[in-house]
Amino acid sequence: MAVVGLRIFDLHIPGARSLKEKRYVLRSVKDRLGNGRYNISIAETGYLDKWQRTELAVAVVSGRRRDVERMLDAVRERLDREVGVSIIDTQTEIY
Repeated sequence: MAVVGLRIFDLHIPGARSLKEKRYVLRSVKDRLGNGRYNISIAETGYLDKWQRTELAVAVVSGRRRDVERMLDAVRERLDREVGVSIIDTQTEIY
């Protein structure tokens, strides 16, 4: 049976002074996360009209819960190291 993991990241982008700057930062972050190293789906799902705030949803599917948890934790670690982005909060659901 497939296991699906969803982690929602509430992020602060302190350097963004416009939606255009925010989109530039998010595009870079999403490209680095989704460049093949992580087998994930990622989408901006909240705070679409805020300059310095966003919500990213990351989804992972695997055959084992442990693999899903490991992948979501790896994404969290990568976001923790991301310059120009700080994690405010996360929510995780595994089905």
